[in-house]
This record gives sequence, C-alpha cells and structure tokens, in this order.
Amino acid sequence: MGIIKDTFKAKADIANAEIKDLLKEHGNKKIGEVTLAQAYQGMRGITGLVTETSLLDAQEGIRFRGYTIPELQEKLPKAEGGQEPLPEGLFYLMLLGELPTEADTDHISSVWQRRSHVPAHVFKVIDALPISAHPMTMFVSGVMALQTESNFAKEYAAGLNKKDYWNPVYDDAMDLISRLPHIAAYVYRRKYKNNEHIQPNGLLDWAGNLAHMMGYTDESFKELMRLYMTIHADHEGGNVSAHTTHLVGSALSDPYLSYAAGMNGLAGPLHGLANQEVIKWIFEMQEKLDTKVPSKEQIEQYVKDTLAAGKVVPGYGHAVLRKTDPRFQAQMEFGKKHMPNDELCQTVWNIYETVPPILQSLGKIKNPWPNVDAHSGALLVHYGLVEYEFYTVLFAVSRALGVLASLCWDRALSFPLERPKSVTTAAVKLWLEGKEEIWE
Repeated sequence: MGIIKDTFKAKADIANAEIKDLLKEHGNKKIGEVTLAQAYQGMRGITGLVTETSLLDAQEGIRFRGYTIPELQEKLPKAEGGQEPLPEGLFYLMLLGELPTEADTDHISSVWQRRSHVPAHVFKVIDALPISAHPMTMFVSGVMALQTESNFAKEYAAGLNKKDYWNPVYDDAMDLISRLPHIAAYVYRRKYKNNEHIQPNGLLDWAGNLAHMMGYTDESFKELMRLYMTIHADHEGGNVSAHTTHLVGSALSDPYLSYAAGMNGLAGPLHGLANQEVIKWIFEMQEKLDTKVPSKEQIEQYVKDTLAAGKVVPGYGHAVLRKTDPRFQAQMEFGKKHMPNDELCQTVWNIYETVPPILQSLGKIKNPWPNVDAHSGALLVHYGLVEYEFYTVLFAVSRALGVLASLCWDRALSFPLERPKSVTTAAVKLWLEGKEEIWE
C-alpha cells in the first residue's frame, strides 16, 4: 500500500483495540457536566470530541502530538539551507504520532509531488466565477470541483466494507493536500496577477512550491510559508474548521466535501477571516492617523476609540488560550530575524505592548493577549503580499494538514455519525420547574 499507509494502518489497528478496551471498562464514566449556559452559548468547554493530532493547553498553547511549536522548530526536518520546519514533517507527526526523519519527510514531499496534478475542469470552475468573488469562494469552489476525483466516493458507491473506509479516505487526503497549493496559487494569480499563471516546480517542497507558483522567489518568503503552514495546521478539534470537517465526515461525506465544508467555516470573520481583519484594522488606523508609524500614544487612543465604538481589537483574545499565543511569538521572532526594521512589523509590536494593558483594565476579558492572526498579515505585507483577502486561503491550505490527518483517524477508528441532543427553550423551562427531564 505504501510505507506511510502501511504504518498508519498498523497504528490504527493498535489504537482501535486500545479504545475498544477503554470503552468496555470505562464507557459509562462521566468526564464533565453540561451547564445551561454552555447549551445556549456555543457549547464552550464541553468535552465531546476526540482529536488525536493536537491538544490546546490554556497556558502552554498548542501541542502537536505533545510537541510545542518551539520544539517543532527544533526537531522537525528542514529544507536544505533552511531553518523553519517543513510542513510535510508535521503532517507525518500528526498522522503517525512519531517525529519523522529527513528521509520520512522527503518521502512525503515526493508522494505529494507525484499526486499534485489538478484536472483542467477545476480551473474552468474557478474561471467561471466573477473576478470580484472572494478568494475563499474561488478556493472552495475549486476544491468542490476536485471532488470528482474522490477515491472514497467511487469505492463506497461500488460497495466497500466499513472496516476499509480509512483506505480511500487516506488516498483522498493525500491527493487533496498535494493539489491545494496549485489551486490556491491559481486563485491568487487569477485575481491579483492578471491571470498570469506559474507552473509548479517538482523539485521544491510543498510550501516552497506554493510560494513559487504564487510568484515569490525570495528564499526567506519560502521560509515564511514553511513556518506559516506549520503553525496554522491544527488547533485541536473544537474550532469551527476542524469540527466542521469532522462533523461532515461523520456522515461519510468524502474528504473533499468534508474539507470544503470546514473551509467555509474558516472563511467566517470569527475564525480564519480574522487574519485579514487585523491587517485591515491596522491600515485603517494608519489612514486615520495619517502616519505609517503611529506612536504608542496614538495606538492607545485609537484602541480606546475602537472599543468605545463597540468594536473589538482584531487579533486579540482567544476562546481557550490565557497567554500570548505561541504562534504569534513564532511569527514575531521570524519578523525580528528577517525584517527588524519593517515599519508595519514595528507597529504590530507596538500594538502588542499597548493593547493587553488596556483590555486588562476593562476587567471583563479573560485573555487580553494576541493570537496567531495578530501578526501574520504584517509578515506577508513585507514581501509584497498586500492582498489581505487572500490570507485566509493560505490559512486554509495549512489547515488541511490537521483536519485531513484527523479525518483519516476518524475513519480508521470507525467514529460514528455525530448527532448531539438539542432541546427547546420551552423544554428548558419545564425542566427548571421540575416537570420534564431533558438531559437524558
């Protein structure tokens, strides 16, 4: 079947047996209680999913199979002459739970290169959309058009034992990941570069090839893409894009349909679209203050004005984290290394020093610290990628690594259709009066 697929199957068999034993012995144990507020307010904090690829710690940030971002930067293989981790290595780690060797990472790079051909009809679908369409609309439309290539859809229609569902799902995941950089780059060149396209370079790694097809030749931009694709790849299972991919996949929708659904969630301003909202907010601040380098005092007043208008400061706060996002720190370190005198990055750093104390003074905000979105746009602008509407597409390409590795595990572990119980407010009132049980 292939060395990665064989290893995954062996690990999945072991995990299946372990989970079966866990459920047999402890399946009726409760791991939490649901409050009425949680039922009404987004199910925050309810433990109801198993995601093997990563775990978010409120204090330490994201851990991929137990490894922090600084540890990944140290331990994952790198491109020749590079210093940032290769996303191929992170995918290997998330899928198999082991740190890859350079040979393992090179193997995945070569597999993705061989699988990366995008059928012509996918580009025709994208071309059918008006040039004014949002880049995420074009990107997801391309993914949906690519669904014609689904191995799972074909094999399921022909008759497939449920124990073998994981096999074509794995192949779909590998095919889809390999093709996403070309689709993303096509959208970028169509919308912003006069529809002048650049063919893939089969000698480059996955993220380096994305940079190449977008038209960026600077080696440090390729390094940024490797870092960007690594730190945005996964954020455990409860975020909208990961949960949606898992949810739709639980209906046995193939990986193309499942991933497309997840990325429609990513396109929301409370999720992945936030990265474009941050840079848009900074540009608006610069325009209003009539300066490219606002002082900390000017930033402080603008932040207060933003809050007084009933708006949020984009890029600050997180549903789980209670400290500065390590992904923000990784990007800040990249900026100070590669572009220490960049005025926009310096503004981001000044905002970082200014905003948290203001938010803390309000006494209502649990996390006044920056998240991953607070910095990414400034780094991209430095290299000339000023089209901030495209930033969420980059996020989407990266997020494929985590959600599709998880989807492989969902099918390998035979996770069932997801179907939580819902209630009405009328039923809640009866329950509060002791007239009806609704939580059974």
